[in-house]
Amino acid sequence: MNPRGCLWFLIVPMAILVLFAVFGSFYAVDQTEQVIITQFGKPVGDPITEPGLHFKLPLVQTISRIDKRFLEWDGAPVAIPTRDKTYIHVDTFARWRINDPKTYFVRLHDERSAQSRLEDILGSETRNAIAKHDLIEIVRTDKNRKPLHDENLKTVPTGVGTIGVLPPIQFGRLKIEEEIKAAAAAKLAEFGIELLDLRLKRVNYNPDVLDRIYQRMISERRQIAQRFRSEGEGEAARIAGQKERDLNEIQSTAYRQVQQIRGQADAKATEIYAHAYTQNPQAAEFYAFLKSMETYRKVLTKDATLVLSTDSDLFGLLKRAGTKPNR
Repeated sequence: MNPRGCLWFLIVPMAILVLFAVFGSFYAVDQTEQVIITQFGKPVGDPITEPGLHFKLPLVQTISRIDKRFLEWDGAPVAIPTRDKTYIHVDTFARWRINDPKTYFVRLHDERSAQSRLEDILGSETRNAIAKHDLIEIVRTDKNRKPLHDENLKTVPTGVGTIGVLPPIQFGRLKIEEEIKAAAAAKLAEFGIELLDLRLKRVNYNPDVLDRIYQRMISERRQIAQRFRSEGEGEAARIAGQKERDLNEIQSTAYRQVQQIRGQADAKATEIYAHAYTQNPQAAEFYAFLKSMETYRKVLTKDATLVLSTDSDLFGLLKRAGTKPNR
């Protein structure tokens, strides 16, 4: 064999091996990540947290990249009973980061295991906190916050049931969230995780109790409506009574004035009649005749039936009317 050919046969693999070792000895760290160096599966040295180009032993050491950014945990809604035995669905979310990469890598190794551990710890602490407080504590954000009141409830007496009356609270949802965060943060620190924030994203009634809640709301509204109806009916009765009293008073006053005017008119007419009688007897006789005719017109209608005695004035007048005068 040619010695030069044998030399190239040895140089080329060695060059490839050297290049592989050189390129395998350097690695880049992004600013969003941190690196754990492991040797035969065990971490060695301190975590690499600074971005840039770094060196490791080729073939012997490997790198594991761990996220350095704020991470998200979004729990599934779970049904939890409150202290006052009301089942609610609680939807929780949190923000966390890896502050001890070495501990995190040894105990959890990857983000999937971390999410599972977060689910266990945060879910457990949430259930414990919810079970220790009444529903009103979880619904109300802060104990110092004043709830909005329906304008229709402002005039409702405080003794009428519990409409519009909210029981006082001692903590509020923000305080409960801080309680959950404090309890869970101590447990997560053992896994190299820092819990940054935790919030109850949504709180809703269990479907089994929604109908009961709606019926209570309907009952309260009906009670308010019934109170308004009762007040309206009472006011209507008062107005109607006042109207009847005013109407009777007006009618009584009018009747009294009519009678006074009529009496004055009758007295004036009598005075005129008396004066006429004394001044002209014939005019008085004619007036008496006219008054008789007016009376007959009112009495003798088309369908009237009269039974008269022979000595009555009406009979005599009719008899004289039927006799022909002598010429």
